[in-house]
Amino acid sequence: MEELTPKERVNRLFKREPIDTMPCFSGMGMVTIQVINEMGIRFPEVHTSAEYLARSAVLTAEMFGFDAAIIPYDMGTVPEAMGRGISLYENSDDILYPTVPSKWATIDDVEIPEDFMSQGRMPLVDEAFELIKAQANGNLALGGWVLGPFTMAGQIVELDLFIKGVRKFKEKTEAFMEKMTDIVIKVAKNYEALGVDYMNIREMGTGSDLLSPKVWETLIGPNLKKIFNAIEIPVINHICGSTDLIIEMMNECGADAISVDQKNNLAESRKKLGNDVLLLGNFDPYGTLVTGDVSNVEPVIKKCIDDGADAVWPGCDIWPDAKKENVEAFVDTVRKYGKSASPAVGRL
Repeated sequence: MEELTPKERVNRLFKREPIDTMPCFSGMGMVTIQVINEMGIRFPEVHTSAEYLARSAVLTAEMFGFDAAIIPYDMGTVPEAMGRGISLYENSDDILYPTVPSKWATIDDVEIPEDFMSQGRMPLVDEAFELIKAQANGNLALGGWVLGPFTMAGQIVELDLFIKGVRKFKEKTEAFMEKMTDIVIKVAKNYEALGVDYMNIREMGTGSDLLSPKVWETLIGPNLKKIFNAIEIPVINHICGSTDLIIEMMNECGADAISVDQKNNLAESRKKLGNDVLLLGNFDPYGTLVTGDVSNVEPVIKKCIDDGADAVWPGCDIWPDAKKENVEAFVDTVRKYGKSASPAVGRL
């Protein structure tokens, strides 16, 4: 049997072409503390240097045998560039992701600079993508991600006020969502131009445990369709939380693949969507890789495959403090049971 490179494996998966085995990768952060320690840096430093960002992504993939490297790691790069600043916790020895220190009070207060793509750490991330391509030497797939427009809005204005605005100020909220959508497209197209192989749109805060399916259909879906239509490389529609009630609407948005977390009934989603849809998911990365016993990893990962996943993805970022033996068991299990065809992708 022909053995593919990691990059070939991931690219063929998104094309629904036969592959040698299921790829093991993600559309969210995958940096681990073992790599941070090996680099001799503290966790907060990794977000402040293009070299650190790139090297940590490549080393994590090489250490555990992932098929892809993906950056950035934190949700603050775009809000920071839009003028909200960032708290990097540079003096802390703990695992603390950068956060936005303050938000605009209302959407009427939002003023986004025209040149936001050149502000903050955006150029740093761009440079890191170039460094990853050079360091991986074409062997690893390269992934990028950006928050969806609703979730992005929640990073720059208070989310509870924004949710209330959905009901009280419908037209104003819809116009603001269009503005956020244009920003998401601009960032995604920039990463596309830099040569990423796939793009994950993380509209995390729109599960039906937060928004009604009706609001999702009228406000979230149309903007995601616009984003997916604008991106030419493979693109994933990722939503956290409860998605059983909206899974079919997610599919109608036109992404190349759908990613769900552990709250989704993956087996039922597969039945609803059929076998032609690329479905990615859906284990709890914290409970499985950080706090769980290594003996429980294989059953959790195997269930994702048995339930119909075309690639086993964590429901969110792999927390950096994941146990090394648990991450290794995750990858080993994918390799062990991923040699058989998945519903949407055959095998060589």
